Amino acid sequence: MQNVVVLALLALQVGVKVFALVDALRHRSELYPAAGKRTKGLWLAILGVTLAVQVAILYPLNFLNIIGLVAAAVYLVDVRPALRSLTGRGGAGGQHMGPYGPW
Repeated sequence: MQNVVVLALLALQVGVKVFALVDALRHRSELYPAAGKRTKGLWLAILGVTLAVQVAILYPLNFLNIIGLVAAAVYLVDVRPALRSLTGRGGAGGQHMGPYGPW
């Protein structure tokens, strides 16, 4: 049972990190500073290193893998919405704007 839980955590961590890295690759470089975030190169380096460490150390409860998961989560909950709001996909740039913001 323990192996199943560890394998599920590993799959979840790899999935989150790959999704964050691919999403970071999709956005143009000039959007990052325009959104008030660090550069695209820095985010690609952070997310790439976290994925490489995850592949090198397959145990999901390793300290470095947990730190990498936190870095990917920061990208997904902070940087990604800011970038999407500038591109018109989700966030404040969407078509469904009400008097107090998007709906």
